[in-house]
Amino acid sequence: MKTGHKQPTVLKKVLRGLAVIIGAFITSYGLEAVLIPNNVSDGGVTGLSIVGYELFGVPLGILIAVLNIPFIFLGYKQLGIDFAIYSVLGIASLAVGTAVMHQISPIIESDTLLVTVVGGIIIGFGMGLALRNGGALDGIDMLAVLLSRKLPFGTSDLILFLNTFVFIVVSTVFGLQGAILSGIAYYIASKVIHIVEEGLTGAKTFKILTRYPEIMVETIRDRLGRGATYNLVEGGYSNEQFKEITCVITRLEDSKMKEIINEIDPNAFVMVYDVAEVKGGNFKKRDIH
Repeated sequence: MKTGHKQPTVLKKVLRGLAVIIGAFITSYGLEAVLIPNNVSDGGVTGLSIVGYELFGVPLGILIAVLNIPFIFLGYKQLGIDFAIYSVLGIASLAVGTAVMHQISPIIESDTLLVTVVGGIIIGFGMGLALRNGGALDGIDMLAVLLSRKLPFGTSDLILFLNTFVFIVVSTVFGLQGAILSGIAYYIASKVIHIVEEGLTGAKTFKILTRYPEIMVETIRDRLGRGATYNLVEGGYSNEQFKEITCVITRLEDSKMKEIINEIDPNAFVMVYDVAEVKGGNFKKRDIH
């Protein structure tokens, strides 16, 4: 019985590790085939490593591996052994990938707009794939994951903020224009990271306070096919008790949900939250009437 439960777990970990490696090689390709040949840098420790490579000629892969060591230790101490192992795997793969692809011919040259867009998309997809599977390709990513647990900001937003300081350093090598282009590329990358990490088909949670909770829940069930739960809440001023409705829907159902709420109770108090992932239950796409 124990073996039956253990095998899928091992397989899942292997597949996650493979996804982290693939993400690292995708990122390496974006760096070596798009950004670096056009004097555009990446962010984070990788960006600082590119600066070191340009200034001192030390191989990029070696700098990436060495400069990330303190962040790997931080990841191990604060986020656990699994995160540290996946991150070591990802960073090592990134270092190897940049070395292997160093002589690759650039796929875009001179067109700065295309460089920032294509480069940002490629490295964002690679880094997002690694983060989604429990690893990080950069020490700044690890720091952002740690901070996101303590601050009310998403990982991609914190990565972008921390990299502002990195691009100040980048400007000393690539100049102000190079730093601006690097910042634009990484801004695009951060948005792609957000999409890959949280998924294209994310969900939303609606919390609704209405005078007609039963009718609201019944209509949501009939027209969206979604269940809902009640929480008894009490008004802080009136001390009146209400039934607060909580319902999780897909983002594609957002406009229809708002239409239902406005139709039944235009004065309803509504709070909406983004949900990165939904598991369990019977959360599937429903027909909208």
